[in-house]
Amino acid sequence: MSGTIRIGGASGYWGEAVMATAQLLADGRMDYLVYDYLAEITMSIMARARARDAKLGYATDFVSEAMTPNLKAIARDGVKVLSNAGGVNPAACTQALRDVIEQAGLDLSVGVVSGDDLIARKQDLAALAPREMFSGDAFPAADDLASINAYLGALPVVAALRNGADIVITGRCADSALSLAACMHAFDWRPDQWDLLAAGSLAGHLLECGPQVTGGNFTDWRDVADTIHDIGYPIAEVDRDGAMILTKPAGTGGRVSCGTVAEQLLYEIDDPQAYVLPDVVCDFSAVTIDQQGNDRVRVSGAKGAPATESYKVCATFMDGYRAGMLLSFCGFEAEDKARRFADAVFQRAGADLEKAGAPGFTETSVEVLGPGDQYGDHRRNIEAREVVLKIAAKHADARAMGLLIKTISGLALATPPGLSIFNAGRPKPSPVVRLFSFLLAKEQVPVQVEVDDQPVTVPVVAGAPLDRGTIVRPETPGTDTHDTAMTEVPLIALAYARSGDKGDKANIGVIARRPEYLPWIWAALTEETVARRFSHFLKGGVTRYLLPGPWAINFVLDNALGGGGVASLRNDPQGKAFGQILLDETIAVPADLAASL
Repeated sequence: MSGTIRIGGASGYWGEAVMATAQLLADGRMDYLVYDYLAEITMSIMARARARDAKLGYATDFVSEAMTPNLKAIARDGVKVLSNAGGVNPAACTQALRDVIEQAGLDLSVGVVSGDDLIARKQDLAALAPREMFSGDAFPAADDLASINAYLGALPVVAALRNGADIVITGRCADSALSLAACMHAFDWRPDQWDLLAAGSLAGHLLECGPQVTGGNFTDWRDVADTIHDIGYPIAEVDRDGAMILTKPAGTGGRVSCGTVAEQLLYEIDDPQAYVLPDVVCDFSAVTIDQQGNDRVRVSGAKGAPATESYKVCATFMDGYRAGMLLSFCGFEAEDKARRFADAVFQRAGADLEKAGAPGFTETSVEVLGPGDQYGDHRRNIEAREVVLKIAAKHADARAMGLLIKTISGLALATPPGLSIFNAGRPKPSPVVRLFSFLLAKEQVPVQVEVDDQPVTVPVVAGAPLDRGTIVRPETPGTDTHDTAMTEVPLIALAYARSGDKGDKANIGVIARRPEYLPWIWAALTEETVARRFSHFLKGGVTRYLLPGPWAINFVLDNALGGGGVASLRNDPQGKAFGQILLDETIAVPADLAASL
């Protein structure tokens, strides 16, 4: 292998468009393709599918749409494929793929990694009574659990590659572990070369959400809006020393810039100096991002520390049901009409529950989208002439959810004027799936690897406790306002932003467009400022971290998503809009700096 490998990020979630595989293969210079399909809620969906049919429980479109049409090109070009498409049933995924390979008359070896699925041990784990690693909550009742999966690392995938696998399928593993495995295999990196492992993990982190790093979800969206229909999927050209170039196939849409890459760097991380992965603890605070040409961005400077002695384990469990509807109101006083209608719905449904001797809803949610409910007290003082009303609730009994939907529909002729509904069908109640994350010693998670049904030995690397108290934090930037005329400008003029979720936490990464803007952003966006901005959502605290390398700040908001995922009744249960809300903040800067914007 040369001193550089090219890794293509071909999938960011289960259900994404399937154009990436053919597009990346057409580029003609791929060494590896990596596919990330899994999220916590995806695991519970797959677990329910496996319960109905023992042959399901994996990302079926990985086999039918990503692999089947492209296997001949993969075999011809010698491209290695690494995917967590196995979900909760990697054996079934592997067998389905082998059937397709045999039908195509190809000679491709398939490796499978298992051992992450711990659902069969739910009673034993319940007896251990681990606490939720963020909230401290008690372990759920074993019978309520839908899935339990440990986040495995890169070493099992490396073992499969070194034993001849052309395609490796895993269950749950860290999203970035697939790209790290490619680097470790290609460059023979050792498991104790922490800086290199952090660099390979960073490559995976930048690739794991597909086109989010090539212009998707970008603050300066108008720069790419005309080309997103044909957006290019990302390619990491990783050098043996861990430095890399982020790019995309020539002639494709989107953009690779310092801004798009920096936004993805900050996406869904917690402490940027202690980003804990199964193989390494990463420090991204000094990472540098430099434009090297059109759609080519160089990234370097990741640092690493020894991995911890535990795996993160995510369990999902059933916690009642939820249901809701979206309706629109238009005309004068549209917002008041919507809120009065929602009040009437809950008054009637509540009375019917009481009449039946049933308890009330455990949680309700009303959001009026249009005048700016998501902005809280910072909403614009406008009278919207058209709004969307979202009504939702939770209850332990699915029948109560059916009653809510029936009530919403049944009041349609008694509503204030201006109601309209595009889809008049009644949605069905759906299970509320909650996330429970905890730590489990690595020796309690036996990992198995097979290549073409032959067992492969996986090396065991002892971890070390992480002491966050020893982390040396960057020196915070200072500002000098003495005799300086100041003025206020919108944050979006100074910065990019990207937000995301980790369970019930939200993170907001704010990246200065120029290094001289960072001190002023740091001075203005304190933890208290951000807490006030999101006080209508926030139930916990805010922690602020500085990343001087990419000129960035990361904010972590605890208990901010109403449970997160499908456990939340929010219109934005994953905090994807939080970055856009914060960009509306105004920042005090020197008048001469503002004049140069």
